[in-house]
Amino acid sequence: MSLNNSSNVFLDSVPSNTSRFQVNVINESHENSAVNDNRDPPHYEETSFGDEAQNRLRISFRPGNQECYDNFLQNGETAKTDASFHAYDSHTNTYYLQTFGHNTMDAVPKIEYYRNTGSVSGPKVNRPSLLEIHEQLAKNVTVAPGSADRVANGDGMPGDEQAENKEEGDKTGVVKFGWVKGVLVRCMLNIWGVMLFIRLSWIVGEAGIGLGVIIIGLAVTVTAITGLSTSAIATNGYVRGGGAYYLISRSLGPEFGGSIGLIFAFANAVAVAMYVVGFAETVVDLLKESDSMMVDPTNDIRIIGSITVVILLGISVAGMEWEAKAQVILLIILLIAIANFFIGTVIPSNNEKKSRGFFNYQASIFAENFGPSFTKGEGFFSVFAIFFPAATGILAGANISGDLEDPQDAIPRGTMLAIFITTVAYIGVAICVAACVVRDATGSMNDTIISGVNCNGSAACGLGYDFSRCRHEPCQYGLMNNFQVMSMVSGFGPLITAGIFSATLSSALASLVSAPKVFQALCKDNIFKGLQFFAKGYGKNNEPLRGYFLTFVIAMAFILIAELNTIAPIISNFFLASYALINFSCFHASYAKSPGWRPAYGIYNMWVSLFGAILCCAVMFVINWWAAVITYVIELFLYIYVTYKKPDVNWGSSTQALSYVSALDNALELTTVEDHVKNFRPQCIVLTGGPMTRPALLDITHAFTKNSGLCICCEVFVGPRKLCVKEMNSGMAKKQAWLIKNKIKAFYAAVAADCFRDGVRSLLQASGLGRMKPNTLVIGYKKNWKKAPLTEIENYVGIIHDAFDFEIGVVIVRISQGFDISQVLQVQDELEKLEQERLALEATIKDNEQEEGSGGIRGLFKKAGKLNITKSTPKKDSGINTIQSMHVGEFNQKLVEASTQFKKKQGKGTMDVWWLFDDGGLTLLIPYILTLRKKWKDCKLRIYVGGKINRIEEEKIAMASLLSKFRIKFADIHIIGDINIKPNKESWKVFEEMIEPYRLHESCKDLTTAEKLKRETPWKITDAELDAVKEKSYRQVRLNELLQEHSRAANLIVLSLPVARKGSISDLLYMAWLEILTKNLPPVLLVRGNHKNVLTFYS
Repeated sequence: MSLNNSSNVFLDSVPSNTSRFQVNVINESHENSAVNDNRDPPHYEETSFGDEAQNRLRISFRPGNQECYDNFLQNGETAKTDASFHAYDSHTNTYYLQTFGHNTMDAVPKIEYYRNTGSVSGPKVNRPSLLEIHEQLAKNVTVAPGSADRVANGDGMPGDEQAENKEEGDKTGVVKFGWVKGVLVRCMLNIWGVMLFIRLSWIVGEAGIGLGVIIIGLAVTVTAITGLSTSAIATNGYVRGGGAYYLISRSLGPEFGGSIGLIFAFANAVAVAMYVVGFAETVVDLLKESDSMMVDPTNDIRIIGSITVVILLGISVAGMEWEAKAQVILLIILLIAIANFFIGTVIPSNNEKKSRGFFNYQASIFAENFGPSFTKGEGFFSVFAIFFPAATGILAGANISGDLEDPQDAIPRGTMLAIFITTVAYIGVAICVAACVVRDATGSMNDTIISGVNCNGSAACGLGYDFSRCRHEPCQYGLMNNFQVMSMVSGFGPLITAGIFSATLSSALASLVSAPKVFQALCKDNIFKGLQFFAKGYGKNNEPLRGYFLTFVIAMAFILIAELNTIAPIISNFFLASYALINFSCFHASYAKSPGWRPAYGIYNMWVSLFGAILCCAVMFVINWWAAVITYVIELFLYIYVTYKKPDVNWGSSTQALSYVSALDNALELTTVEDHVKNFRPQCIVLTGGPMTRPALLDITHAFTKNSGLCICCEVFVGPRKLCVKEMNSGMAKKQAWLIKNKIKAFYAAVAADCFRDGVRSLLQASGLGRMKPNTLVIGYKKNWKKAPLTEIENYVGIIHDAFDFEIGVVIVRISQGFDISQVLQVQDELEKLEQERLALEATIKDNEQEEGSGGIRGLFKKAGKLNITKSTPKKDSGINTIQSMHVGEFNQKLVEASTQFKKKQGKGTMDVWWLFDDGGLTLLIPYILTLRKKWKDCKLRIYVGGKINRIEEEKIAMASLLSKFRIKFADIHIIGDINIKPNKESWKVFEEMIEPYRLHESCKDLTTAEKLKRETPWKITDAELDAVKEKSYRQVRLNELLQEHSRAANLIVLSLPVARKGSISDLLYMAWLEILTKNLPPVLLVRGNHKNVLTFYS
């Protein structure tokens, strides 16, 4: 393939039908493109990129050779993506905002767009926003040479390239491991523990070859399923440091991750002590044989263990590279020891070894040892419990996930291969040792049998030895009695001792590295606030030195205690709890069906993972039931603690995904349920604007919707759509977060509209989901209606009409001080900003004073700088004083107090319900719900209804009967018989003065003038309208008199909302009704349901 730089020519060095990756330069002009019109249209997808010579590059993909394509793409990323050169750019390094040969900022897919901020694998860049692509391109766009292609692809400006290069420079010297050294070696060393050399022979002696292989198989089943689950989780996105904690926390969330991460890190720290003590015990046994004891066995273990853990700490602190080299050396020693054992099984046995039960491979010994022979107190599960810890260690590679080159590839490959190799080794060693060594042997070379003696089926007897006395007295040799069988069988005994040393030290070293790494990841996430100190890393590899020393202290403490037999089962259960949660994480993520669950490792099954989780829990109880209980109690305590603290993290866990699926399923299931009056609950749209600007309105609504109904705080943004949408989207998350922070169980919704009424109309129709749709509109009373523009009044009354049109109930809330505290919030924000500026200024002055120590010209300049700062200080102070004086003048303390009045516990008092019109029962239901709340429970219900003066007692009895059937408790019932009489003259005069500015007075003018005024001011109250509804106006004024008389001292008044008939009642007259009705009263709720039953007395 050759590429010519001429503008219209491209030469193919190979025929087009054999090339898979073809690059053609095509002129963008229509004239030149017509040259190729006679060719058949291509039957492949194409991607083209433009340049400044108006040429574009066509890249086509055809079946066939893939080598050319692989030269361009490496590991899913372009081979070179910097601004200076592109493989597809043959002329220049400038695009001038051209992508696909067109003048557009639309970006092609790139991995940089999908990285997280602060990604260690490379910089995150931002693609052009939809707004930038959708809106008109600015005419004054200037593109710097060499950077336009980055702008066109959304990469940012040229400075980003320098930052990227700087980051790459910082990464030099960082040690990263491949799958062999990073995972395979570590897992094999951790799985091949000391159990392989000193306990496997006893296990196969007790359980026999058959059950022994089953025990190994069962343990491996647990670890293999966990390995598959780990592989699936590890390949579902980029894996950072933290191992098991990272996998669990990102799958199940911080609650499970934090609890298991802490106990997993602690288990690894204590495991260091366990392995080191195992090493020290072996050394002490050697000292006993050579009669070289230092003090006594216990203290010798402490001394040797302490020295050993100090050396291991030094290797770990020296860096991961040194630790990895040490692990490789230990693995080589371990492999030589295992090979030494297999070689020893074929070396002919001598008389001494035969007397100790070793006869090389014998069919009779294999047959005899195939079945179980459990000693007293032992059984299948007890033997399994002893062996299972030997199969653990599969997370040794995952625990250093942050130090792996490619964790997604290394963890599955290394972990599963390690499980396979170690399983083969365990089964091979078990079968070989059971085929060569009898269960019991005396060790005496004199216990031979004379030929012709009856052997009673004993394999040893058939081979010339009589070990029958082992049935009656304990023997020291054989599979059942001698833990050093492998040393005896091996070709060179000391190599087995070296293998034991290697197994213990490698496991200790792996745990000593794993614990700080996991703990550091846990601390970085700041789930447990007090542990943030240990999050700091040092050096190129971000080594957790503080974590190393903490692990060292824990390990030393348990080494000095030297009582590990009690703690060992708990540690094993800690590891098993981690395995169980990893399996459950895989199951949970699959079950949640989140589109984000796309593991590259496909060899897993959600039900197998669930079975593995259950199996892990069962094994915990098999190993030690009380240790399992302790593990669950500790984990539950930590889970509750993290849940209570609610860490501010969002990892897209499967718990979140399942919550969504459950909510969706429940919402869909709810749609199949028919509405019933018994299940009615107020589901409210509250026109709060920003929820923090009208807290009192939200509080009173939340009081009767909390835990029982839907509450949606709504805001309408009026103005140019572009600005409104931008403002709306930017504040959406902040306002919902405010609701959550203030523990208000409500949603926030916003719309952008040309006018307020259109926005509310959209909310009334489109809010909610399925059966969870609003049935009640809650709005604050428009206190400033007299001064407000006419359009605002029309919109306000209009939304009440719209709500009734949509058969939605209406609640209007009025308090004396009003609801809107946005000005107070604004003043507070300004004061906070000025206070921050003042503190910053004081800090600057203090720093200058501290630095003013040196003399000469430098000191003189510093003194001058300080003087300049202090001169500017009074100006700042005067600004603060100005704001403070404004603050004192405008800050309405009563408004602030009123905004919190519904947050306080309401004392003993009354809640007066004026149920004047039957609206289906909403006027009665809302106050009843309020009395169920803690803040309102001391308020008694007093019911006021209208009636006839001559039937007061009968109507009171009828109302009491109705309320008792509704099962609503009340303190008193009042029948008001004089509602419809005329109000007194003073009250009526107040009403007339209120509406006077808005009256037309057409009756005092001639007909022509009156018609002209009606056309010019159609919103004014006409004399005809006032006369037509005079009785209703009387009623509103009279009701205020009655309210003043009966309910002036009530904590809350709930009152039937008068309905203005459309086309008959003008907006201003209706507002005057509401004003006179609720004037000079305690907090009032004007309620009108949709005239459908919300109360029933049927069961």
